[in-house]
Amino acid sequence: MMEDIRTDDPGEGLDMPKTGRKLPEVLTIEEIDRIVDMIDLSTAEGQRNKAMIETLYGCGLRVSELVGLRLEDCFFDEGFIRVIGKGNKERLVPINPGAAEEILRYVDTDRKALNIKKGHESFVFLNRRGAQLTRVMVFTFIKNYVMLAGIRKNISPHTFRHSFATHLIEGGANLRAIQDMLGHESITTTEIYTHLDQRYLREAIHSFHPRNQKHS
Repeated sequence: MMEDIRTDDPGEGLDMPKTGRKLPEVLTIEEIDRIVDMIDLSTAEGQRNKAMIETLYGCGLRVSELVGLRLEDCFFDEGFIRVIGKGNKERLVPINPGAAEEILRYVDTDRKALNIKKGHESFVFLNRRGAQLTRVMVFTFIKNYVMLAGIRKNISPHTFRHSFATHLIEGGANLRAIQDMLGHESITTTEIYTHLDQRYLREAIHSFHPRNQKHS
């Protein structure tokens, strides 16, 4: 067909091979606490890094969404942040009081001491030169804390997003709500997290399936 020998595509009806889907690495709550405990708050970047990790895990953000977060997108009194996700799509994500408190502590202390570059004033998280952080910088400091914590899993900033979703599933959160918070286009993408806790699914079936309720 590519060489104009025939006009139809003989492979059009063939199914593509299924490559499978690898389950993402997930941190336990205890491991997340160990990582946070490795942060030296006496350093200039300590409070910033703690606020970033708490926000990654507390809101399930992509690293690009984290470094792109702006001050005007933080509505702490209402308990939400506005996130600009893939395809420039906006969504509102609840932020827990602990993560909000860490961000405010950073903004009111270490961030104020910076000489902020023009055009970077509205970004929440800045580097030592007062400019927007890059994704690579976030990868680097997280890898360092993971190593210090003695955790041998392959961890990246995205692992905190996976952990956020998995722990919500374990706690009984609605899958559609998690889809909205993660900004997934399709719920099929969100469903991968249900595979990570079969115990929760088993309990959900026993609790909510009408046949089980009938015999309980």
